[in-house]
Amino acid sequence: MHTQNQAFTPDDLRNFRRLLIERRVELLQELDAFKNGDASHTIKEASGENSSYAFHMADLGTDTNEREKAYYFATREGRLLASIDQALERVESGSYGYCQNCGNPISHERLEAVPHAVLCITCKANEEKSPNNDLV
Repeated sequence: MHTQNQAFTPDDLRNFRRLLIERRVELLQELDAFKNGDASHTIKEASGENSSYAFHMADLGTDTNEREKAYYFATREGRLLASIDQALERVESGSYGYCQNCGNPISHERLEAVPHAVLCITCKANEEKSPNNDLV
């Protein structure tokens, strides 16, 4: 693992840090809006009804489906938030921008598109060819 980031200038690192922080703020706002929005309510809660017996089974199935989607959304966004936090830690430690598989620098273009990336484009392509690998 690299201890000094030779592939990136201090200005580059500041730019990537800014991108990561901006994306983190966006994610937190999305999660907050989602948590406080309509997706947090069931059909029963939204209608003000006291009993779910007044609803058709399909309505209850839709409610369950919406709750499952909300869970998966929050889980996905939570994992992305953790990846961004880890990338910010790598910026601070000087290890940001290096592939965790081969150790080569990750291209600026890739990091601008996916600032929390941990794999260079070559290793990412290889990873996508082989199943059961969770690196970004």
